[in-house]
Amino acid sequence: MTNPTGSFIWYELMTTDPDAAAAFYGSVVGWTFTGEGPQAGGIDYRHIVRGDGGSGGGMLVLTDEMCAGGARPCWLGYIFVADIDAAVAAIVADGGKVLMPKMTIEVGSFALVTDPQGAPFYVMTPVPRPGMEGAASDAFSPMEAQHVRWNELSTSDPDAGIAFYKKHFGWSQEGEMDMGPMGKYRFIQHGDLGIGAVMPKMPEMPMSAWSYYIGVDDIDRAAAAVDAGGGKVLHGPMEIPGGEFALNGMDPQGAMFGLVGPRKG
Repeated sequence: MTNPTGSFIWYELMTTDPDAAAAFYGSVVGWTFTGEGPQAGGIDYRHIVRGDGGSGGGMLVLTDEMCAGGARPCWLGYIFVADIDAAVAAIVADGGKVLMPKMTIEVGSFALVTDPQGAPFYVMTPVPRPGMEGAASDAFSPMEAQHVRWNELSTSDPDAGIAFYKKHFGWSQEGEMDMGPMGKYRFIQHGDLGIGAVMPKMPEMPMSAWSYYIGVDDIDRAAAAVDAGGGKVLHGPMEIPGGEFALNGMDPQGAMFGLVGPRKG
């Protein structure tokens, strides 16, 4: 894989109702989902397919056992690391935790971890399929619909969070926006690419967490589809720098998500 170490390379929806979730995100974003029923190890895992045929990520169907163990519907991001064992050891040494130990399957090795403030994410060392060694993931693309366009960390300690991700993934932090009583919205970069921002966790949030903003073709059409599909628009649409609009929402199964795109009406 040609993505630089520290890149977001995959996004995963964990859900309790895969058919309902597929219908919801199909209406809101335009994705389709492939795969149905239990696969290797009894895990039901489906793939998100964009309108251009590319991969938007995956969907893991939560079992009753997973839910009994504390799993809940949510979106999670995967960060590319060159050495999964070294990355996990370094994260733990700096105060992070392992939620799911390293697992190795055909497409690579990955582990579910948290940063020191408790925000969960995956680290992954992928194994390219034969003949695709030079391929790159484009699940994250800052300007395109049906891709994740923005990664936002809400954390109990923004300074510590920024230092952690800079150290472990080579990110940088330049620029910020003052949100008044909500604190500073601090932009983060990976190389020359703006990948998202870090902000203080709001009191109503139960824990530090990442939010992922999915690109849509028309924010008002997408917001109407959220409501019609049984989800909830929690905040927005609101204008963001550059003239586009963003919203925060919750899907019918309870997973939080963001949307970003133009207003065409």
